[in-house]
Amino acid sequence: MKTLLLARHAKSDWGIHGLSDHDRPLNSRGRRDAPAMARRLREEGVRLQRIVSSSATRARSTADEYASAFGLRVVEEPALYAASAGTILEVAAALPDDVEVAMLVGHNPGMHDAVADLTGAFVEFPTCVVAECAVDVGSWAELIEGAGRMLRLRTPHDAD
Repeated sequence: MKTLLLARHAKSDWGIHGLSDHDRPLNSRGRRDAPAMARRLREEGVRLQRIVSSSATRARSTADEYASAFGLRVVEEPALYAASAGTILEVAAALPDDVEVAMLVGHNPGMHDAVADLTGAFVEFPTCVVAECAVDVGSWAELIEGAGRMLRLRTPHDAD
């Protein structure tokens, strides 16, 4: 059994004229929510071992907060930027088997769709949400659609 956390980046800043979508940073709410969610996961006893992030600035900044809270480094995966559900699950299937609990940080609609494909759960997926999914596989390479079940969905607002 493996645990896959699928996370959407925290709220980003749309107010910088001329900046590419890839380069948008977090806004003030995102800079508040990302470290709070990271602390919450750590305090709740999540045993995160690997963090893989989209190369987009907002996703990488969010992932860096999780990495800081868990004493990990972020593995950047450009394929997670604007990825489809299929690509997201392919990235998860390539995780090393010695990792039992992993997080992928990316974007909607791909993350929302990946949760649905993996678990059959159709849930709201706002910014900074983390879907914790149990995956009934011995090896990440065995990961297929429908192989998981939703354990918990966390949003920054359900801790308020």
